[in-house]
Amino acid sequence: MRIYMQTRSTPDQPLRFYHLQLQPDLLGGWSLIRESGVQGSRGQSRKAYYKHRSEAEHALMKLRDTQLRRGYRVVFREGSPRESE
Repeated sequence: MRIYMQTRSTPDQPLRFYHLQLQPDLLGGWSLIRESGVQGSRGQSRKAYYKHRSEAEHALMKLRDTQLRRGYRVVFREGSPRESE
């Protein structure tokens, strides 16, 4: 599952991005990768590990909701979460 979000473009603020990606790992767990920064720059990357997919999906949705409250909007979404959006 992947979710790509951006802020709205304004003359006084640079366009920012926030990318969330959920991937299975080789040991049967799940990795939640999040990248953020100014559009066109390198940005930051963080990775968190979870034993169960449901835990990783819950963390992804929580991060998504936090960023939506901060003014980001979903630009691209791939995959479908188990809980409704």
